[in-house]
Amino acid sequence: MSSPDKRKQVVDQFHCCATCRHFEPSKTANGMSYFCSRLGYETQPSYKFNCWSPKDQVVQLMKKKLEDQELNDEREE
Repeated sequence: MSSPDKRKQVVDQFHCCATCRHFEPSKTANGMSYFCSRLGYETQPSYKFNCWSPKDQVVQLMKKKLEDQELNDEREE
């Protein structure tokens, strides 16, 4: 698998509203409410939009996952 394909696979694993820096969960009397501060409307944690901007901790996790995959690929060669 090529590097761009690996990167896309890792990004696809993390890409959702819940991992975006603009995702704002809040507890209400009726349960949980989820709001996107960038788009300006309610959303759900599992929704995906093209404006996704991952939180810093998610970027770090994705980088680690890519590094781990590269190490595993080198060992298999």
